[in-house]
Amino acid sequence: MLIGAMNHPGHDVRSEIEWIAAMGLEFLDLTIEPPAAASWMVDPREVRALLDKSGLKVVGHTAFYLPLANPFEPVRRAAVEECIRCLEIFAAVGAPWMNIHPDTDTPMHAKSFCMERNLKSLEEILVHARRVGVGIMVENLPGMDFNSVADIGALLEQLPDLALHLDVGHAHLSTIPHNAAQILEAYGRRLRHVHLHDNKGGTQDLHLGLGCGNVDVPGAVRALKACGYDGTITLEVFSPDRAYLAHSRDLLRSLWNSII
Repeated sequence: MLIGAMNHPGHDVRSEIEWIAAMGLEFLDLTIEPPAAASWMVDPREVRALLDKSGLKVVGHTAFYLPLANPFEPVRRAAVEECIRCLEIFAAVGAPWMNIHPDTDTPMHAKSFCMERNLKSLEEILVHARRVGVGIMVENLPGMDFNSVADIGALLEQLPDLALHLDVGHAHLSTIPHNAAQILEAYGRRLRHVHLHDNKGGTQDLHLGLGCGNVDVPGAVRALKACGYDGTITLEVFSPDRAYLAHSRDLLRSLWNSII
């Protein structure tokens, strides 16, 4: 199991790589999005050199607000094209996987329309992903849409090449009991990456340090190990005080080593 962190998209990517390496983490969850880490601002060769120098591995992350199901076809196409640009960057920096968030912003349209548009976009992106050798994984969203076995399964079952990116904190923001464990039980074999952070349930995606909310972190670790997962886990702890990230790093390592 490897523990990593995400660069802040409002900060210089170079300085973000430096502090993540200095904290003793093992990989960068590279998010490519504005204002300071947009696809037209990131230099893949420079990032690759910094990663090689620091010894960090890398996983690809895209903006959660890309309109991949937008009812306006030119807008949807632009979002797909942005994902393709990100794929090129991730291939160049050595990321084996890139995540995508389903889009739910389709006002006045049925859920079936939203699902079909997401599938269409994912199919188009997967063509280019195969070309550059980067896998695509879909992340569950906070709330009720695309945060259940049924919704995530509707994408995974239609697209055999699509992998799962489980966000444990998001899974907790659902009225479905033991949601993360259910998703893993159904699709753990497709799991390629994990986000882990704490919150207090309800609707607020707080991204707290581990132990600061009521997410069952030991239970999540137990469920991950039960499905045979031993890959990358990003601590999405968004506190300006990095002591919370350091505590979460140490807690996760301790739990992982102690839970059988």
